[in-house]
Amino acid sequence: MKSFLSLLRTQWNHELPTAWSSGLSRSGGAQPPEGGIPYKRRFIETVNRVAGALLGLSLTFAIAGRSAEPRLTNAQIQTHAAASALEKQFQSLVKEQPEPAWIGYEVPIVEGNHRICCYADEDRHKPAALRHGRCKLEGRDDGMNFQNNDNDERDGAGRCVVLFRVTAGSVGKIRVFTDDCELDAGGLAVHWLTDVKPKESIELLASFVDRTGERAERRKSEAAITAIALHADSAADAVLEKFTDPKRPEEVRKNTAFWLGNVRGRKGYEILRRMVRQDPSDKVREQCIFALHVSKVPEAVNTMIELAHKDANAHVRGQALFWLAQKAGERAVTAIADAIENDPETDVKKRAVFALSQLPKDEGVPKLIAVARKNRNKEVRKDAMFWLGQSNDPRALDFFEEVLTK
Repeated sequence: MKSFLSLLRTQWNHELPTAWSSGLSRSGGAQPPEGGIPYKRRFIETVNRVAGALLGLSLTFAIAGRSAEPRLTNAQIQTHAAASALEKQFQSLVKEQPEPAWIGYEVPIVEGNHRICCYADEDRHKPAALRHGRCKLEGRDDGMNFQNNDNDERDGAGRCVVLFRVTAGSVGKIRVFTDDCELDAGGLAVHWLTDVKPKESIELLASFVDRTGERAERRKSEAAITAIALHADSAADAVLEKFTDPKRPEEVRKNTAFWLGNVRGRKGYEILRRMVRQDPSDKVREQCIFALHVSKVPEAVNTMIELAHKDANAHVRGQALFWLAQKAGERAVTAIADAIENDPETDVKKRAVFALSQLPKDEGVPKLIAVARKNRNKEVRKDAMFWLGQSNDPRALDFFEEVLTK
């Protein structure tokens, strides 16, 4: 940048006067304005402004390159070192904030193609490279859009941004984003902590979990669990496993189950497998089934099939069948067909029939026809006929014609 500025000044001092005296004047063009020195000063001032802007731009790129700060706009950023004792540094900053402000930092994110940001409705179906997400930290823009798509054409985010809104000496809100999301701080101060250790971050966030009283407290707990799950650190697995203890609030266990299946890989699956067998709450086990459905661990299907056969609650067995249908595959289809024949509860049989309707038509329609023909349970046959009618498949029409013309 200095060499750029020096070059422009050199060109002024040596080349422009020559152009005035030899080029412009000889061609009959305009002469330098009266008072050449003020004009020269204005030119140098312009050069300084341009160079300063370029210098600021280069610093912005340098910051973005090393991920020192998130993509913050409309923010009064103050940077603080937090190389050790994050909890102490954090609590000190919280106590010092009589007015609303944000405290934030970033940590490496768990492996995967994750993105947490906000999108306008018109952006949702655009290719990833054309989406321009921006989240407003202030106001009512509290929503987030979480994407976990390994087939997305863009690279996944490298870091997870954690932000705490503080005022009057306490934390009112926690927000979580990926570092490729642009954030509008609404003109507030943002205290940005550098060199945060992931393990200390996890410990700090864990202190906000279990708060299930008022809605604001529940939302802080949910955001803290999300942030912990996104940490690329094995300490996150151990803390999340503690949240699955049956003594923890039901909502905490349900939120934890979702993130275990979604982003924590094999370790998350192993925790889920134990949790879904042992948790006393039907609602929690039902959430575990959905988490197994989104898990990328192949053995998750085995556990779902086991639940479809053995869970004590009929509704949970039915949910296992439904999510198995979304997985499809020969083993899932076999488990669904087995439930139709052998489950003792009619409601579970009917859920299994619905699961058949969710399969690809070449798999589901023939099996629905077989159920409608042969199943001993009248209610089950009736449901199979209903879902065949919804399929708009020519094979279903042929079947109805056969039945009606006999």
